[in-house]
Amino acid sequence: MHMRSRVTTAVALSGIVVSVVALSGCGTSDSTESAAPAPGVEPIAVTYNGGIYVLDPTTLAKTGEVRLEGFNRLNPAGDDRHLMVTVKDGFRVFDAAGAKFTGAEFPAVKPGHVVRHAGRTVLFADGTGEVTAFDSASLGSGKPATEVYRTAAPHHGVAVQLANGNLLVTLGTEEKRVGAVVLDAQRKEIARNEDCPGVHGEAAAKDEAVVIGCQTGALVYRNGTITKVTSPTPYGRIGNAAGSDVSPIVLGDYKQDKDAELERPQQVSLIDTVSGTLRLVDIGTSYTFRSLARGPQGEALVLGTDGRLHVIDPAAGTVTRSIPVLAPWQEPLKWQEPRPALFSRGGMAYVSDPATKQVHRIDLATGAIAASATLPAAPDELSGVVGH
Repeated sequence: MHMRSRVTTAVALSGIVVSVVALSGCGTSDSTESAAPAPGVEPIAVTYNGGIYVLDPTTLAKTGEVRLEGFNRLNPAGDDRHLMVTVKDGFRVFDAAGAKFTGAEFPAVKPGHVVRHAGRTVLFADGTGEVTAFDSASLGSGKPATEVYRTAAPHHGVAVQLANGNLLVTLGTEEKRVGAVVLDAQRKEIARNEDCPGVHGEAAAKDEAVVIGCQTGALVYRNGTITKVTSPTPYGRIGNAAGSDVSPIVLGDYKQDKDAELERPQQVSLIDTVSGTLRLVDIGTSYTFRSLARGPQGEALVLGTDGRLHVIDPAAGTVTRSIPVLAPWQEPLKWQEPRPALFSRGGMAYVSDPATKQVHRIDLATGAIAASATLPAAPDELSGVVGH
């Protein structure tokens, strides 16, 4: 089907209680439009059981708070001010700089992945297979014009819009996910690969190469062609990945035990989008889906359950530094339960610790913990604005 343009208006989502806590301590308001002091540029945000804290990016002091019930997820929206908050019935635009919701909402059945790339933000609704795309910079207006494409069948998928307008989108049904297809600006198919069982997750690398994870390796879209990179083990699941605009190599997780209730892998994958090869790196500790990020020089960052932030040279495939940050911890069995999370931006890495209710800022150049703060409640999701 073709993309269609439309203007999305604010639609109320049911079952959500929201209030903005004013920094002056004057009480709460039931309206998301209530004024809240701006915490400053490039804020950090964390969810907790009952809402969202907004933090100063330098001191990590709490500068704002929004109360929000339910299990909610955070993603950078693609500009220097907003985040996308995934709630039960859709996606809500959160003004992190103002510590309030804008009122713009994107209703979705089973809202899933949020992807930002080339100035476009793309939302995927798993329950309908609907892909919604808009200019990231238009979020300031509160009602961005959108393009919508619907996949052939609903599935837990993901989509990326490229700089030339092409759309890469996953293929599958609710029972089986098989691969990805690339559509041109007129939404005519130009590339397809269905050798990707259990397709999940995405990451963009240097020169706009895109990696999609599979249970048997990964797909790489580069220069108009989708290529399969096969895992070195019969079952080699890559489901979460982190890319960098300055590196052709994508960092991915790597699981080998198909029958495990919860595998705690100690190897990460490095997918070279130029050579079409995959390398495994043993970091000597397990990690989770919230453990992957990239540094300003393209270095791969992995937050281990040993409490250390492991820095990997992606070209050499070696760990160059392990920075102690937290006490050792163990991944919970349920993925929705809080666990330490990693978010990086510029030369800084931010790490949350639910056990101590703390957030830390690490200077990647020196390896020093530059700031720490203790929050009133245990942090869960951790993110920030990314508009560069």
